[in-house]
Amino acid sequence: MESVLCSLFWKGYTLGDIRPLSAKHLLFTLEALDDPRCGGCGERCTQIHDQSNRRLRDRDLLDYRLSLEVSVRRVRCKNCGTKTEQIDWLSRHSRLTDRLVRHVEDLCRDQPIKHVANRHGLAWHTVKRIDYKRLRRDVPPVDWSNVKRLVMDEFALRKGHHYASVIADADTRQVLWIGVGRSRAAIRPFFEQLAEYCVNIKAVAMDQNTAYDLEVKQHCPNAEVVYDLFHVVAKYGREVIDRVRVDQANELREDKPARRAVKRSRWLLLKNQNNLTDDQQIKLSELMATNTPLAQVYVLKEQLKELWRCNTIWEAFAHWRQWWRVCQEANLKPLFIFARRLKPYLRGILASALYPLNTSVLEGMNNKIKVIKRTAYGFRDHQYFFLKIKHAFPGNRR
Repeated sequence: MESVLCSLFWKGYTLGDIRPLSAKHLLFTLEALDDPRCGGCGERCTQIHDQSNRRLRDRDLLDYRLSLEVSVRRVRCKNCGTKTEQIDWLSRHSRLTDRLVRHVEDLCRDQPIKHVANRHGLAWHTVKRIDYKRLRRDVPPVDWSNVKRLVMDEFALRKGHHYASVIADADTRQVLWIGVGRSRAAIRPFFEQLAEYCVNIKAVAMDQNTAYDLEVKQHCPNAEVVYDLFHVVAKYGREVIDRVRVDQANELREDKPARRAVKRSRWLLLKNQNNLTDDQQIKLSELMATNTPLAQVYVLKEQLKELWRCNTIWEAFAHWRQWWRVCQEANLKPLFIFARRLKPYLRGILASALYPLNTSVLEGMNNKIKVIKRTAYGFRDHQYFFLKIKHAFPGNRR
């Protein structure tokens, strides 16, 4: 049994003494079977310079925590000089066996560092260091020469308006870069890293973030900015539909049933029509039949979406002119203000006819980012957190 254990877990050693350190903690003493090998060239050496005992941790054995005591030798190699011996199952200078390190790496894929550390009686920083090295090793490199289209978005690092920017390849869905902040200065390091490949960028999808827009135009002369449908329609919902709905509810103070129906109609008006149930379809039809302003802004929301479904720029521009004219003629101040503020972004909206991009990919990524953050109860180290995100989105092969 002892020889089987050693051949499986501690090649080149035999089990000597076994003694308990506590009720659930065992110490195995291992003894070398062969002459040591040089840690530099791997050659067998007969001359030993010195040796010292090293206490190691191995993966738990059944319900017992397992420590090892190994005599580590330094050899006099004719090729390399004085070197520490090579041990197949132990990395240089490590006090954790490779088997335990691999186990910790597997656990850290979906468990918080604190849980893994408590489970195996390891220091928090030790577990983090193991996982950090795994991430650095496994995160795939970026082939900047093949990056042609980008999507850019932001996500909350923590409460208090602390944000980070994330940039991904629109074609492979690989996260290319993450940085703290959402200003021009915050995202400039990405374009400095992209360097001469900036000229290859053809299109960049984003929300209506002026900082992103200006930085892209400065560094990527051939790129067309494409404004995302999701963000524009979401903004329309907040600034037009919600505002008109509140105004209509205030005007219906004397008609309690009608006021209640308007106040409870928010999700009916914001939801995509294809996602409405049969009952919701009926309620929406009744609401639009009895309230003209809400019917107007709802229909204009659906027409606004059509701008991103046009096949040519000229078709999109004609659709915009019609939508703009209706907004000007409607006697609704929130609608008029929204249309006026949206007009400077027209080029980026029309560009969606040439480059049908959107940031829905990043919206899905943001949901997974929230799960990663929630699983760890937050992250103290931004670089470690960003590596976690890059590892979660390595991209698809072209």
